[in-house]
Order: sequence, then C-alpha cells, then structure tokens
Amino acid sequence: MDDPDQPAAPAIQARVAASFERQGLMAHLGARLGHIGPGRVHILLPERPELTQQNGYFHAGATSAIADSAGGYAAYTLFPEDTSVLTVEYKINLLAPAEGDHLEAVGTVLKPGRTLTVCRLDVFGVRGEQRKLIAAGQQTLIQVAGRPER
Repeated sequence: MDDPDQPAAPAIQARVAASFERQGLMAHLGARLGHIGPGRVHILLPERPELTQQNGYFHAGATSAIADSAGGYAAYTLFPEDTSVLTVEYKINLLAPAEGDHLEAVGTVLKPGRTLTVCRLDVFGVRGEQRKLIAAGQQTLIQVAGRPER
C-alpha cells in the first residue's frame, strides 16, 4: 500500500468524490470529504444544532455515520475501478462526548483483501488546533464486482 498521507491518484480521488456526492445521508448531514489517500480517507462534519443530541454533543448516529463512510471510502481507494463497496459490519466505541467546531472521521485500511477489507475507524472532535479522539472502531467491507453504483 502507498503512503496514506500522500494524496491518491487523481482518477481515484475523482471516483471517490463522485461516489460520495451520491450519498444522500452525507449531504443531509453536511459532511464533506477531506483527505483522500491510498487506503485512508478523512470526512469532516461541521457542528450544527441539527446534529446534536439532548446535551448538545454531536449525536452518536452522526459520529457513526461519518466513521462508516470514511472507512468505506478508504477501502474503495484500493478497489478496482469496476467494483463497489458495502459495509459488512462495524463496531464503534464512543470514548468521550463528541464536541468541537467539527468532527473529523479517519478511515484507514488495516488489511486489504480481494473480497473483504478491514479498516480502523477514528473520529476526532476538533476545536481550533485541538483534536481529541472521541470514537474508535473497526470495520469489515466487501468488494462487490459488477454492481455499479446508482
């Protein structure tokens, strides 16, 4: 695997961005792509009142959704062009209240495979220059051949 801190090839970045734009939930939440590297994708979610729970923290559903998508797209950066990606399972631990100006989900491929790929999921609460790990998890994804995205 290439250095995940480096940007992915332009064609891969375009494929990930086009797929991300088709995700209604990410658009609804106001999430946007950050870094797209080989085996690593960042998704940013700005703070908005609509994304909070009763105590004013980001809702666990929003936290989990961006973590799931970040891991899925991290895997997708390594998949062949004629494939798509689906989540098989994921587990996330909420480590601290999710607060900040925005959340940053980082999906990182731990073990790529021809069929199944395993990713690490980290979500940070970001306020100014401070980043705090607020959630961590792991995910399994499946590479689906011959099923184009809609």
